[in-house]
Amino acid sequence: MLGKLSNTQIEEMLYTEMIGRLGCHAEGKTYVYPINYVYDGEYIYGCSLEGVKLQVLRAHPEVCFEIDHVQNLANWRSVMAWGTFEELEGEEAAQAANLLMQREMTLIASGQSVHQMRKVDSQATSFVSAIYRIRLAKKNGRFEIEDD
Repeated sequence: MLGKLSNTQIEEMLYTEMIGRLGCHAEGKTYVYPINYVYDGEYIYGCSLEGVKLQVLRAHPEVCFEIDHVQNLANWRSVMAWGTFEELEGEEAAQAANLLMQREMTLIASGQSVHQMRKVDSQATSFVSAIYRIRLAKKNGRFEIEDD
C-alpha cells in the first residue's frame, strides 16, 4: 500500500535520520550531495568544506532536501523538503556547530571518553569552511508498506 506520511511522521523522520541528500541546480547542472545533518524543528543544519557545493549554494540558494528509510523495496518511507540555504556566521554558526557536534557525539558508539571526543571534534572543526542551515518552506512524505 502506498500513502502519504502525516506531518508528525515527517517531523519524526527529520529528527531521527542522520544522513540526507541536498539537491541544488546551477549553470545547467543538477547536484545531489549526501550530508550529515541535524534538525531542530525549523531548520536543517550542516557544515561543509570549501568547494563546488558551497559555490553552487551561495549562487543559487533554493534547494531540495531528501531523507529516506528503506527496509526493503516494499517497505520504505521518504521525506522531501524544499527551502533556502543560509550561510551562518558568529553566534548563529557557533550554536549550529554545537548542535551538529552534540548530534555526532550521541551517535558515536566507541570506547572514547566524552573528553577525548570533544578534543578531536574541536580540532576537526577548524577544517570546516562553512556552517549553514536550510530554512524549510515545504515538506511532504510518502511511504509504502507491504500488504498482508
